[in-house]
Amino acid sequence: MVVLIFLLFHWYLSLFGQTFYLHRYSAHKMFTMSPFWEKFFYIFTWVTQGSSYLNARAYAILHRMHHAYSDTEKDPHTPHFFKEVFTMMMHTKDIYNGVLHGTLEIEKRFDKNFPVYLKIDKIADHIATRLSFAALYILFYINFATSWWMYLLLPIHFLMGPIQGAIVNWAGHKYGYRNFPGEKDQSKNTLFIDFLMLGELFQNNHHHAGARPNFAAKWWEIDPVYPIIKLFNRLGIIKLIPLKY
Repeated sequence: MVVLIFLLFHWYLSLFGQTFYLHRYSAHKMFTMSPFWEKFFYIFTWVTQGSSYLNARAYAILHRMHHAYSDTEKDPHTPHFFKEVFTMMMHTKDIYNGVLHGTLEIEKRFDKNFPVYLKIDKIADHIATRLSFAALYILFYINFATSWWMYLLLPIHFLMGPIQGAIVNWAGHKYGYRNFPGEKDQSKNTLFIDFLMLGELFQNNHHHAGARPNFAAKWWEIDPVYPIIKLFNRLGIIKLIPLKY
């Protein structure tokens, strides 16, 4: 039971960092925050992702490419050119590494307006740091696992960030319904109430209105992160940017 609780905490803390900070803030700038809170959530995202840390700049650039070229051959993670999700993940990894290491030419419109903390990245992205997080996960399981099958859950911890991204990009562009059929891509809303991916599986809604901080569009859809965003806005942690219609 302790191991499963740990997995849930790790899953949702990591996922919150990805959807709140990497996606809605770094890639889309749906709100602003002070330098203190920007660095705080940068470190929060690193620590909660741990061994699967995703660089904010590379994430933002890939996601902007995804919106600009959604479900075309230039999309870094569309499922429609791959037979299964693992090949798509490897393709995304190659593009991510190309952006991260400067071996891929990037359009100037994508390469701006995101948080960059090189000193933090030097530590967070180091192989020794990633292996240290992996070792901590293993030690936790050694101390609290009560059955052999629980150790099969460890790869989820090791690759949590990419796994979460793959679920969103695969399922969110293949399975579900469309509130906005006029969108030229193949984005879908996979779940009516998306607690599994904290609103990220409302892909059709999001592609229709990319700057909208609430990924839910219908009254019966629930984006669990949006109430937290409203609370943070009220507390002064962030400042929502008014939408332009």
